[in-house]
Amino acid sequence: MSITAPAGFRAAGVTAGLKASGSPDVALVVNDGPDHVVAGVFTSNRVVAAPVTWSRTVVGDGVAHAVVLNSGGANACTGPEGFADTHRTAEHVAEVLGISAGDVVVCSTGLIGERLDLPALLGGVDAAAAALSADGGPDAARAIMTTDTRPKQALVTRGADRAAAAAGTWSVGGMAKGAGMLAPGLATMLCVLTTDAAVDAGDADAALRTATAVTFDRVDSDGCMSTNDTVVLLASGASGVTVSREELVEAVTAVCADLARQLVADAEGASHDIAVTVTGATTEDAAVAVARAVTRSNLFKAAVFGNDPNWGRVLSAVGTVPVEVAPFEADAVDVTINGVTVCRGGGVGEDRTLVDLAAAREVSVVVDLHAGDATATVWTNDLTHDYVHENSAYST
Repeated sequence: MSITAPAGFRAAGVTAGLKASGSPDVALVVNDGPDHVVAGVFTSNRVVAAPVTWSRTVVGDGVAHAVVLNSGGANACTGPEGFADTHRTAEHVAEVLGISAGDVVVCSTGLIGERLDLPALLGGVDAAAAALSADGGPDAARAIMTTDTRPKQALVTRGADRAAAAAGTWSVGGMAKGAGMLAPGLATMLCVLTTDAAVDAGDADAALRTATAVTFDRVDSDGCMSTNDTVVLLASGASGVTVSREELVEAVTAVCADLARQLVADAEGASHDIAVTVTGATTEDAAVAVARAVTRSNLFKAAVFGNDPNWGRVLSAVGTVPVEVAPFEADAVDVTINGVTVCRGGGVGEDRTLVDLAAAREVSVVVDLHAGDATATVWTNDLTHDYVHENSAYST
């Protein structure tokens, strides 16, 4: 259940000394081919880390052989020197593996505004290269963690059913990190996806963009967008199975959806995972905009933390969306929380005391606009004391 489950990949995760805790902090993922297809999507933040600038260029030709990732430092807002550090890291990976530096994706995560300890990082690259293994996926997943409490991995296998057996099996694996600064624009995260399917760069790019648009882009933990967001898809073709774009989209979306849910479940300090589903919207974009307005309401999120089904906070957030973005009539909106329609027609519905938010971690909020047929879901979490404490002490 890792990035090395698909054929053609090796990985490793080691401790290089970038983290004061002594936890693993450098990961390396290598595509042994025969294909070396890559696609990538990155943060939409205008302030971007040096590794994002570098890696955008690397994936531009659709070819990459390796991804090197470090936790313990974002290498963001570090100027020309920071970019030189990223370039040197790629060059060192290339020297160790016997490949081109232009085929090395670089990812970093951690505190913004501080230079990386480059000698330690390069030493970590050496150690990771020596430890590369077809069983190294779990170690790599641990090495990219920052405030995460657990590694996040996912795997789907296709073609294993009897009808498709003649065509062979293929799979998509993935690992991700992220527990805070989770907001659209990929959510704040690093993610590496691997597949042994035989696909071209165009299909890989299309599949990745389609998948992230309905998964990572619909995780909104705290409304904060990172400088380092990166999702990379590597395809080795080692299964020998050629798949269609539609098949690839389905499998990559399934893995991304699994990882996205794991990100929400591990959000910093969270005690509830909240699915806000908007139905009856005029368009899917309108549904997303309304759902996002709710998931970004600190009043609503604090109410859920207090196990208070305060539907007024949902309705007031819905009303902040401009009419040109999401047309609806305020006195037609229904709000249902965990199956209880507490607001009906923009007013009082069933007794809110029927909603027990303390009974389970997962909370379902459905907002029916009664304006159309489109629907969308955005995931978030509650706002807790622990979130405030953890982020008040992040750099200290």
